Order: sequence, then C-alpha cells, then structure tokens
Amino acid sequence: MEKENVFYATGKRKTAVARTWLKPGNGEIIINNRPVDEYFKVASAKTLLTEPMVMTNTFGSYDVKVRVVGGGISGQAGAIRHGITQALILVDPDFRKSLKKVGFVRRDPRIKERKKYGQRGARARFQFSKR
Repeated sequence: MEKENVFYATGKRKTAVARTWLKPGNGEIIINNRPVDEYFKVASAKTLLTEPMVMTNTFGSYDVKVRVVGGGISGQAGAIRHGITQALILVDPDFRKSLKKVGFVRRDPRIKERKKYGQRGARARFQFSKR
C-alpha cells in the first residue's frame, strides 16, 4: 500500500507480526510508540532489524514506524526486519535482488513444534525405567 510516499508492509517471524510503515525522513525508528533503544535493550535485536536498510544504503533516509504484537525479543526483531524488507521492495523494486540474496525476503517458516501426548515435550520422552 502506498499513500503520499508512505510505504506499508507486514512482516512475520515465529508468532510475531509487525505492521511496518516507511516514509522519507531522518532515520527515526519508532516501535509501539517507543524509540528503538527504549523498546529493544538487546543490541543484537537492534542490529538485526536495521540490516535491510544498511544493505540497501537507505539507513538514515527513511523514518520507520512499527506496531508489533506476539512473540519475544528475537521473533519481534525478525518480524520487523521482514516488514522493513517488504516495505523497501515497495520503495524500489531493484532492492529485491540484493535483499533476496542474503535471505531477507522470504519469511522464516520455523515455528515451535507442538507437544505430543504421552511425551514430555515435542520430541522428548518421559524417562523409561525397566524396574
């Protein structure tokens, strides 16, 4: 969706969903109405979500506004990265080739496997005792 130079995309990872808006600006990143440094205390999460903008040399030229729900720190950061990637492709379709090469375009399909009945977890069994 494009409206007055505002580019919208949705990113997903694990159980996190990030609605992402990109508009020309000075590189301000707002997540759930809080600055990125206040929202993510972990440095690795901050670098993860800025990777697509660094790759395309657009870091600092777009303001990013994100509403993210579900998941934890890693899942939310991955969802935001996916959303930013999709929005950058709307900004300039030529970015797709370089972003696809490093694997940012495709949603990471890995999710938690469900626990099975008669077992301790998804694959872990209860301890067997012969006697």
